Amino acid sequence: MEHFPAQLRIGPVSIAPATVLAPMAGLTDTVFRRFIRDLGGCGLIMTEFTSSHGVVASAKARKPNRTVSKDLAFEPCEHPISAQLFGSDPAIMAAAAHVCEDLGFDLVDINFGCPVNKVVKCNGGSGLLRDLPLVEQLLRAVRKAISIPLTLKCRAGWNDNELVHVRLARLAEDCGLQAVALHPRTREQGYAGRADWSRIAEIRQAVRIPVIGNGDVNTPEDAVRMVRETQCHAVMIGRAAASNPWIFQQIRDYLVHGRYDRPSEQDRYCIMRQYYSMLIDRAEPDTLGKIKQFATYFTHGVRNGARLRQAVHSAREPREAVEMVDAFFASECEPARV
Repeated sequence: MEHFPAQLRIGPVSIAPATVLAPMAGLTDTVFRRFIRDLGGCGLIMTEFTSSHGVVASAKARKPNRTVSKDLAFEPCEHPISAQLFGSDPAIMAAAAHVCEDLGFDLVDINFGCPVNKVVKCNGGSGLLRDLPLVEQLLRAVRKAISIPLTLKCRAGWNDNELVHVRLARLAEDCGLQAVALHPRTREQGYAGRADWSRIAEIRQAVRIPVIGNGDVNTPEDAVRMVRETQCHAVMIGRAAASNPWIFQQIRDYLVHGRYDRPSEQDRYCIMRQYYSMLIDRAEPDTLGKIKQFATYFTHGVRNGARLRQAVHSAREPREAVEMVDAFFASECEPARV
């Protein structure tokens, strides 16, 4: 098997294997992160991108608000874990990062990649790619405020005519950051088109700190090819992990054995049951919404999956949705109860 980094070190934090679950709004809450951890093969997990203003407001009120109690909630089994923050005010970002350190996170990551309009309009996420002087102020303020490793995740630029990924990576290194992750699409691309991995290779050549590649990794073969083509130090996977949560385990198996198993219908039934049970145990107000959301992801590859999605989406409470899942798979593949 081709070379793939066995581990990644970001400051004192050891990440093994060298794979990362990307931060995804509405997806990577504590339940999904623990779910991925339980399946195995993922070295580092990250929170959903979190408002720095919300974190600081909670600290000032001296009681956890939704931002801290939900977005930054994590369990001991999730270590190593990184808190991802977004915002554009250096003082607020520094204060929020300090809160994250006090909460026990292993790393803090700053988001310069989110393309969503409501974030960009506030000069957050990829909106900051047009203001590198402000980025420098922000990075230096946050670096000074915390002692744990600081990293960033960015896009290549606002559009193909305003590429800043190399300049931003060098700036990160100059400001004392310990790693950078690049999703090489531009803000203008959104999630369309192809992720140009050559841009990951460009920053790999430009800096000495670790570089994490992200974008269009849908299979273990893609992960190996990304390392081969870019020489990146680790691979970050986002959307593919939602519909194929086994992907980290598959990468590990592929590296060891040169092959990997693809999930059976019984496997898909088991993970739906496991994830839904974890959601119900946590008893959040949005449990039913999460169950319906992940029915869309988890039924990829399921025979007659559209019928299952329709059934789950008609449920009026969480346990009714679980009963529909049980009934569907009992009729489709007669699984053993889990």
